[in-house]
Amino acid sequence: MFALIGRKRGRSLPRGVPGAADAETGRVLPRPLRRVVRFAVSLAVGRVHIPRHTGPIAALSFFAATGFYGMSLGGHSQNFAQTTTTAAGFAIDDVKVSGARETSEIDILEQLGLDGTTSLVALDVAEARERLAKLPWVEQVSVRKVYPGTIEIVLKERTAFAIWQHGDDLSLIEKNGSVIAPLRDNKFSNLPLFVGRDAETAAADFDRQFDAWPQIKARVKAYVRVAGRRWDLRLDNGIVVKLPETNIARAMQMLSTLDAEQGLLERDIASVDLRLEDRTTIQLTEGAAARRKVVLEQRTKELKKVTDRS
Repeated sequence: MFALIGRKRGRSLPRGVPGAADAETGRVLPRPLRRVVRFAVSLAVGRVHIPRHTGPIAALSFFAATGFYGMSLGGHSQNFAQTTTTAAGFAIDDVKVSGARETSEIDILEQLGLDGTTSLVALDVAEARERLAKLPWVEQVSVRKVYPGTIEIVLKERTAFAIWQHGDDLSLIEKNGSVIAPLRDNKFSNLPLFVGRDAETAAADFDRQFDAWPQIKARVKAYVRVAGRRWDLRLDNGIVVKLPETNIARAMQMLSTLDAEQGLLERDIASVDLRLEDRTTIQLTEGAAARRKVVLEQRTKELKKVTDRS
């Protein structure tokens, strides 16, 4: 065994080969370079067999790598991948959408940029989610690939709480006051209408205060924010109820009592002013005021006749 080891250690590289002199002087090449030197020596003396067509294949590989690198720098690698994978049968031919009540599938397809030749392999799921999240009604969205050519999209949409009128514009809002989208049709006409600056942010809290008076709440057509401090109620018959800044419960209780005992809200009046705690002011309509004036004048004449007779 010692003889074998001695022969292995004593083996030196042929003369004229790099590293041979080092072996003779007892110095050894670093381990990472030994195989490189041995391969170079074997290649030089013809010990290594190179298969045919290795040169053309290597050249083609080099040019292909160069081409891919160039496409990557030029931003065309995505187009190339899409074209090749589409041709291989991975074109998106089905989009399954669930949870979309207000979001149309046309908007979804346009947002994703699908044109019938889009490759499922080349589709960036994260980018698709980001694009769909920009749609007005979308609160949450998930996108999943189902090979060979299907996309599954699950939406969670926002909930419309009320309509907000600001100037001449009408918008749908959530409970927190966030604007969802402009109002386009009468589909949401049953929602309460809040009018004025800052009305959208205070709408939900103010609306909850009317749950104790459902009969009056059912008759409110618009909640109008006044100077960002208080509210007016516009009822279905045109009457305006002016509420105070604070202690709205007291004012609503007063209004409810007057309506129950005297049918106040069924009379020919223009407004009810509840802003002051010690009094309630009622304004008649123009027609009612004119009729009242006639009645008062007639009563005054009758009283004068009675006075003259006596």
